[in-house]
Amino acid sequence: MKKTFYITTPIYYPSASLHVGHALTTVMADAASRYKRMNDYEVFFLTGSDEHGQKIERSAKEKNMDPKPYVDDIVEGFVDLWEKLDISYDDFIRTTEDRHKETVHYIFKKIYDKGDIYKSVYEGKYCTPCETFFTERQLDEGKCPDCGREVETIKEESYFFKMSKYEKALLTYIEENPDFIQPQSRKNEMVNFIKQGLEDLCVSRTTFSWGIPVPIEEGHVIYVWFDALTNYISALGYGQKDHERFDTFWPADVHLVGKDIVRFHTIIWPIILMAAEIELPKKVYGHGWLLLDSGKMSKSKGNVVDPKILIDKYGADVIRYFLLREIPAGQDGIYSEEALVTRYNVDLANDYGNLVSRTVAMVHKYFDGELPAPVQTTEIDADLQKTAQQVYQKTTEAFEKLDFSSGFAEIWKVVNRANKYIDETAPWILAKNEEDRERLGTVLYQLVEAIRVITVMITPGMPNIIKKVQEQIPYDFINAKWQDASVWGALEPGTKLIKGGTLFPRIDLKTLDIPEEEPETVTLKEDISYDDFAKLDLRVVKITKAEKVEKADKLLKLEVELGSETRTVVSGVAAFYETDQLVGKNVILVANLKPAKIRGIMSQGMILAASLEKDADLEVISLSKEFPSATIVN
Repeated sequence: MKKTFYITTPIYYPSASLHVGHALTTVMADAASRYKRMNDYEVFFLTGSDEHGQKIERSAKEKNMDPKPYVDDIVEGFVDLWEKLDISYDDFIRTTEDRHKETVHYIFKKIYDKGDIYKSVYEGKYCTPCETFFTERQLDEGKCPDCGREVETIKEESYFFKMSKYEKALLTYIEENPDFIQPQSRKNEMVNFIKQGLEDLCVSRTTFSWGIPVPIEEGHVIYVWFDALTNYISALGYGQKDHERFDTFWPADVHLVGKDIVRFHTIIWPIILMAAEIELPKKVYGHGWLLLDSGKMSKSKGNVVDPKILIDKYGADVIRYFLLREIPAGQDGIYSEEALVTRYNVDLANDYGNLVSRTVAMVHKYFDGELPAPVQTTEIDADLQKTAQQVYQKTTEAFEKLDFSSGFAEIWKVVNRANKYIDETAPWILAKNEEDRERLGTVLYQLVEAIRVITVMITPGMPNIIKKVQEQIPYDFINAKWQDASVWGALEPGTKLIKGGTLFPRIDLKTLDIPEEEPETVTLKEDISYDDFAKLDLRVVKITKAEKVEKADKLLKLEVELGSETRTVVSGVAAFYETDQLVGKNVILVANLKPAKIRGIMSQGMILAASLEKDADLEVISLSKEFPSATIVN
């Protein structure tokens, strides 16, 4: 029986065009799908659009349109973007489709008949942009804790879902399935949220009509998140006549989502499935955001980056590579066009593209384009092969964990090793002596073979560039299997290589419309004496525990080991570090700073960190070597 792999993206909300941050999720899911197909999995990759709700109804009304044609236009743009980005999805589900409505009705009725949906009156706070209900205690200074916007007070007759009934069962499931919520930092957040107590969820609305009708009473439409989350099984045919897909692919292997909607996918969705007696997905992975220097991309802020413009300018593979390489697993990443072009020039043009061009050109120059046989190997050849084999193992491990940033960083170790190998072997010198011809042939074979291994491994992320490499090195990269990269010596000597154009022409940053920053004038504080400096008691401490401060987005509560003493320090680094990234670090503490109460917590000192202007970036100063706790810094 063939192995199966089912991966999903969130279904995107068509209230506006997608920006490059949305593309991150879908490119990650596509790379995972292509990687699994290369490993002979039968893959089902789902994406789509979430088209109901009050927000859509209002947006359409503002444009004097009915909701359906309004979303049709936007969804057409989604499909066009995924085509431009070479997204290999197997199905695109729309919540306005009849097959989806059929499943939503089926599951709503099933849970109602079980007694887990009941009728009452909802009175409380609602954030229309997030389509989310909140209690007073969940608000952040009276505003939506997710987007920071004003909330509405609503009162209406509604149906409620008994979320509270499944609180303990969900906590038990999370405990017994440690990989269910990833990365660990997201899991910790969700467990803490659940332990605060779950309230029953309002699952119908009566104050607007754009949604799936409640099957048991006219005048009610189903709450948009109950509707939207069900897409993961409606696309498989659950509750429909043809449910072969559901039988084949469920439970999902990965729901890939942005960190802002992890709560819906790890609390509401699993409890819906529990109530409907459906097996839970294996994993929900909440990746970080792609941020601008000014913060999160937002249409309301006017700071979104259109991925279609970037694709037209640089090509889909370049954008895909940047997204996969630049964003650390589970963490936020910073986008700028300058960073994109720098990554392009360094990694793709200088390192990989130049490696291919130089190597193919040398085979043509010295062997008339015919790949020579490796007949005179040395230790340096063995080292290149060993690097490739180690990288294959580590890249496999990284891709299995959806850690594409680490995976591509590993692959570039082979790229860099191959470029260094050229300098070490100096083929142009070997070519001067006939007695070195066999050695020259061996060197060039090793280089072409290294390119083959590298190109196989970049295939999940860069499906187009492999076609261009294949035009120069006749190897079937398009149908290659992942394990092909684990083998050395697959290319047949005598293969005719074909000189081609430059894969990645360098881009001059000066030609881009990127404003250059003026050198910053450094203004120092007034001079102090050594005696003033000596008053500071700086100590090396180890962070033993880190947790977020409730209702304080920027603050972490740290416990540090200062000799035999444990201290609590409140530090404003939460926007830049997940809690598990800090535990175990040796950092520097201002140990004699007067204690101060911050958000009700007594903070005993200050952790040193370096920060850019406007907190665009920040890094805690840590030590690479182990020092005994309480070591004096002077």
